[in-house]
Amino acid sequence: MSQRIKQFILLGLMALSLISTTVNAEGIKIKSFELEKVDSDWVLSAAFQIELSPGLEDAVQKGVVLYFQTDFDLVRSRWYWFDEKSVSMQRQTRLSYQPLTQQYRIASEGLTFSARTISEALQAVGSIGGWRVIEGSQIDPSKSYSASLRMSLDLSKLPKPFQVNALNNREWNVSSDWLHFPFSANSPSPIKR
Repeated sequence: MSQRIKQFILLGLMALSLISTTVNAEGIKIKSFELEKVDSDWVLSAAFQIELSPGLEDAVQKGVVLYFQTDFDLVRSRWYWFDEKSVSMQRQTRLSYQPLTQQYRIASEGLTFSARTISEALQAVGSIGGWRVIEGSQIDPSKSYSASLRMSLDLSKLPKPFQVNALNNREWNVSSDWLHFPFSANSPSPIKR
């Protein structure tokens, strides 16, 4: 009898580990970024890896539009007061499904793309290129800054019933961690990771 109990416990632990690895695989991760100086301004290009839970994929298939927000902040530390936020930029990307054409539509800053599969659509959502985030007049070349980058699912743009569901369900809170890196106007261009 004790051998069967041990096998049952082992089977239960294996099932839990499988569930935890699938939960950890979902979300948004920053794969790469590049901040490059163009004329006197700085332009950001980045790639995010986005993996949605089965519940979110199902919601998109049933007509729920998802909005992904990319945030870029540039902060200057001050020893005598609070940090100064020099730049704060947001960019929205919209993901929807069109059942008649059986295609996913991605819209961002006036541009629209179509994709056949959810993986192609999420790759397009996670690709950012040529986003002007810093104007030369916004920064002091003699100062050092800290830059931050993140992408998240904007829960405030979901329909109201889904917003309530998102408060109670972890799989709807999809976000990358903040990526922090030092920035100076005199940095060699481009800044990469």
